[in-house]
Amino acid sequence: MPDNMLKELSIRMEKVVSHLKEELVALRTARAHPALVEGINVEYYGSTMPIKQLATVAVPEPRQLMIIPWDKSAVKVIEKAIMASSLGVTPQSDGESIRLTLPELTRERRTELVKLVRRHAEDARVAIRNLRRNALEDAKKKEKDGEITEDDLKRYREEIQNITDEFIKKVDQVMEDKEKEIMEE
Repeated sequence: MPDNMLKELSIRMEKVVSHLKEELVALRTARAHPALVEGINVEYYGSTMPIKQLATVAVPEPRQLMIIPWDKSAVKVIEKAIMASSLGVTPQSDGESIRLTLPELTRERRTELVKLVRRHAEDARVAIRNLRRNALEDAKKKEKDGEITEDDLKRYREEIQNITDEFIKKVDQVMEDKEKEIMEE
């Protein structure tokens, strides 16, 4: 098991952490973030596309989003898509742009969001453990095929475990940061 396989393992685990961060950015906190609406799909001229392909999303105030479509005729369809989404916010349109004012989160909603964050983090941990298992299986196969020695196998097991521990810590840190962000009032 050459060192490039360990690098590949690290790259794959880093992708898991990046994916977790992307998922958590889209979770609503007390602050507005463009990712809250960028993934909402809009039916526009016979095709479905995300808002980020139709408009600019800005954050003029901490609890407000402003969506400015490049084509003014898209305002109504974007408004309709936001109403149909699970965001739970009523859009306010002036004909050229759409404003979304996010209400304060209730204590119950914050608790639900923390549970969701923990579920996403656990999914990321499982993905990392699966990558570890696959790497260990590859190392065992290489040892069985005579490509590496038993001592090499033991060393690779330790290195794989160290890499896994490092990325599990990263997942935990991302989870803790998001929980703090959600719970701050």
